[in-house]
Amino acid sequence: MTDFAATKALFHLPEGVIYLDGNSLGPLPVAAKARVDAMMRDEWGEMLITGWNKAGWMAQPTALGDRIGRLIGAEPGHVTVGDTLSIKVYQALAAALELRPDRRIVLTDNGNFPTDIYMAEGLLKSLGQGHELKIVDPEAVADHITDDLAVLMLTEVDYRTGRKHDMAALTATAHEVGALTLWDLAHSAGALPVDLSGCGADFAAGCTYKYLNGGPGAPAFIYVAPRHAGRAVPALSGWLGHEAPFAFDLDYRPGSGIERMRVGTPAVIQMAALDAAMDAWDAASIEDIRSKSITLTNLFIQEVEAACPDLTLASPRDPAQRGSQVSFRFADGYAAMQALIARGVVGDFRAPDIMRFGFTPLYIDEDDVRAAAAILADVMTNRLWDQAEYKVRAAVT
Repeated sequence: MTDFAATKALFHLPEGVIYLDGNSLGPLPVAAKARVDAMMRDEWGEMLITGWNKAGWMAQPTALGDRIGRLIGAEPGHVTVGDTLSIKVYQALAAALELRPDRRIVLTDNGNFPTDIYMAEGLLKSLGQGHELKIVDPEAVADHITDDLAVLMLTEVDYRTGRKHDMAALTATAHEVGALTLWDLAHSAGALPVDLSGCGADFAAGCTYKYLNGGPGAPAFIYVAPRHAGRAVPALSGWLGHEAPFAFDLDYRPGSGIERMRVGTPAVIQMAALDAAMDAWDAASIEDIRSKSITLTNLFIQEVEAACPDLTLASPRDPAQRGSQVSFRFADGYAAMQALIARGVVGDFRAPDIMRFGFTPLYIDEDDVRAAAAILADVMTNRLWDQAEYKVRAAVT
């Protein structure tokens, strides 16, 4: 059993703050400060460029990939870390389309994170081969999986509402018609059990700064199933995806397996922070995380609905159908969230009207949930949100 009191002590949580925004940016792991300091002092500082060999910087992307892979049901050696989620989605989609050259349809839903849609639109336009991006309601995805489909591209957990797709069922349906799947795990990795191998997923990508607590701008990850790893063509053929990057050939030859999905130089300082963050998972079970998450989200829904009749639940009520977040709709949701943050409860807002709260059992417990719900009730009941200062939109919401 996971000792959640012990895991909570692994994170720096500011005094007086109940942090319900780990689904957007995880808090600072206490160990990350010392780990990054040691890397900068002992590795960068003393080894200089020899750190690429002596400190093993060049091997870190795949080593970290394996640590993440254990949380998402990936086979060893089939996840690597680097670049950004947008880049990894682009790579994965391009590779999947290359494997289905006779098909032109990419299917996604309108709950997908916009960057995935933007990257897909840009890729399909640049290919100039008549591809079509079909966007449907989340509930209608299965009905649009037809035998002309090339790639099913979905975010498993909707970033706005927390609605969760059935990865196994949709992957099986896609495979029945000969299509491939690409899963965005940004709101899944570290939040709930994922079984890429067991589900037969073809490609996946995700970020590490949310539930994995790697820090702002932490590198993304990409997964390629073993059956595709030797055939997947890296559309972004960066030098570190080359078979022999230090041969400095003018002709590109893709590296073996997941290595070919590397693009640019690894962000070593960021990887040091991520490596420290991953230590928390040495003492935590993802199954325990999921069970506790359901307890916390159910409790929050119960407390808020009892005290805040002006808020409407936007997330699925059935915990099996949602991730580790709860969202409520409110016309003045932005202002209400700012009033809430001013009182020490940090969530976030997603247009047009969604107040979003993330629940990470590694550092959130039942007492936090009850206290947050009580403060939210005060904000709503006494209309504390109805002040001009809370209605001024900041650049990041």
